[in-house]
This record gives sequence, structure tokens and C-alpha cells, in this order.
Amino acid sequence: MDVRVDGYADPAFRGVREVFEASFADGSNLGAGVAVYAGDRLLVDLWGGLADSRTGRAWERDTPCVAFSCTKAVTATAALQVADEHGVRLDEPVARWWPEFACAGKESTTTVELFSHQAGLPAFDGPVSVAEAADAGAMAARLAAQTPEWEPGTRHGYHALTFGWLVGELVRRHTDSTVGAYTRARLGAELHIGADAAVRERTARSEFPPAAQQVWSDTDPLDAATVARLAEIFRDPESMLLRGTTAPGGSYNGPEVQAGGWPAVGMFTTARALAEFYRDLVRGSLLRPELLQVAVREQVRGVDAALGLESAFGLGFMRPCENFIVPESARRTVFGHPGAGGAVGIGDIDNGIAMAFIPNLRRDWLAGDRRAYQLIEAVYAAL
Repeated sequence: MDVRVDGYADPAFRGVREVFEASFADGSNLGAGVAVYAGDRLLVDLWGGLADSRTGRAWERDTPCVAFSCTKAVTATAALQVADEHGVRLDEPVARWWPEFACAGKESTTTVELFSHQAGLPAFDGPVSVAEAADAGAMAARLAAQTPEWEPGTRHGYHALTFGWLVGELVRRHTDSTVGAYTRARLGAELHIGADAAVRERTARSEFPPAAQQVWSDTDPLDAATVARLAEIFRDPESMLLRGTTAPGGSYNGPEVQAGGWPAVGMFTTARALAEFYRDLVRGSLLRPELLQVAVREQVRGVDAALGLESAFGLGFMRPCENFIVPESARRTVFGHPGAGGAVGIGDIDNGIAMAFIPNLRRDWLAGDRRAYQLIEAVYAAL
């Protein structure tokens, strides 16, 4: 497949360009962007392919695309910034700043537990419409009234959608602003958690590969028992993961979802803008260095109650694990968050690296997707 890749890569990072170009040549990518900062220097800013295969619209330099759960790191940073500015103690109960949360066994749940997927609220207790999901206050109130699925602090389980409304409530209560508005004003003007009409018009269409390419084919490094457990989770509509990812439901190509501002998964942005966010984070412009060190410090690791495989979390940031596989060269120092279908954003304080990759073809690493892994590997090979 002959696809033009535009943009710039420093000669020292030509390996990143080669990996990116190869991903179009072999059909792994439809449209995508990748960006890398080393310190303040933008050393890679590449894009290529199609933003929409139906119309043939090309992926341009400023084409935004949904980044899915990469959003969580941005929402967590907004909430940490607000907590720091308003004197919120992270080790104290959520109820100190959210009194309505103190019910149904959640009275002692700490803000740290909220940030690290330990709160026991991985899913809503009933259906949620796309229209309802646009009301952040209503979503938070509903979660505050729920009984947790485990005693908070005793387990961790991925809060795939609820994370955004739980952690985002800290922003809403202290600033009277949505996470989206706060993020654009304070963290990055091109980080759209809630896309307006002009952004939606430019946004890449999220697409799936052929069915045959969605079958699990490459389970390394998981063992057979873990794979069997995952298969069972994905077959069960009542599993914690399925309940946590389908309510609210809706198409990420639809204007209601794109405009909805879902603060766990609803960010539409470019790879360059997401890499800029991590650049600013790593250099201490968004969070005090001491607070950032706390935020990326591992709080939990082990089999995730929702995902069924190993996950590891700091305060909203993921650390390398079975659900966030990175090359050995990056494993000790990298933090960030992956997103559904292959997207990723990472930071590395020790090496001064910030990187993001956002594709519109939604692949699964269990079906052999190694696009992000190979790009990260190329970045660290260039250091």
C-alpha cells in the first residue's frame, strides 16, 4: 500500500520514521500521527494515511482523532493540579470535598483510591444514555449514590468509563468548570475533551480492520490461563469489564459522543498535542515535580478485577504491565496511558522523553498489534 508520510523526523530518529512508514506499507495503519519530544525539542512529528476511508480524506498535520483512554492521564493531571491549588489532601477521604460520596460503604474511600482504580465503582449500576452522559454532574451524583462492588482499597479494577466522572468531579467542584474547558485553558488548547463542530469536522473517523484481523493471534507474553480468563470475560455481557465499557454506549464517530466530553475516553486530539502535554508534564510545567513523582509512583499492581490481567496504576497514570506493554529499554522509567485500539501517550522523567501515537484503525495487541510498541522501541533505540 503506497501511502505518503508527511512531517519531520530528526536524522537521529530516522528509525521512528522507518517504523511508521512500514506500518502503512504492511497495512497495519490506515491513518495515524506520531510525535516525540526530547526535552523541549520536537524531534518527530509525522502523520500520514487516510482520515476517512469512505471519502478518501487525507490525514493532515492538524487532524484530530479520538485517543480513548489516553484521556485518563489528562483528566488525572487536571484533577491533581486542582487538588494541589486548593489544598486537597490526596490521602484523606473523598467525602472531605465531596460529601455526597460518603454513603453505601464509601465513607472512608480516599482520593488516592479514586485515582488508582480502587474505589469499587468500575461500572454504572444500570443503563446510561449518551444524552445523560453529557451531564457530568448527574453522572457523578449517580456514582456517589452507588454501592461499591468491592470494599474500596482492598482491590483494584479498571474504571474504564467511570474514572473520568469520579476524578473529574474534583475539577468540577473546585472550579465550576467541565474537565474539557479546564483542560483546554490550562493543559493544552488542542486537547479536546468534548469536540465542538469545527473540531468534529476535522476529526478522523475511527475504523476497524477486517474481522479476520481482529481474532486473537498473538497472546505473548500472557500464559494460557490468562488468555482463557480474558476470553471468558469478553464473552460475558455481565462481566465487570463489559458492563464498564458499554454504559454509556455509542459511536465515537457520532456527534453526540464527540461533543459529550466523556472525561475518561472522550478526548479528540493530535499526536503532537498529546506529546506536548507529556513534554510539559515531564518538565514540571503542569504539576510540581514533587507531585508528579507521587502521581507516577505505583500504587497498585496485580490481577485487575475488571480486566482479568495484570495492571499497574499510579494516580491516574499507568505503569508498564500486561495491559501496558513497552520494550525493556523503557520499562523502568516510562509512565502514561494507552488507549483502545492502539493509541498511547507516554512520559519519561529520567530521559526527558514525551511521545504520543494516535491511529484511527482500532487494532488489539492480542490480535498482533505492535504499532505503539515498535515506535517506542525505535525512540529508545535512538537515545
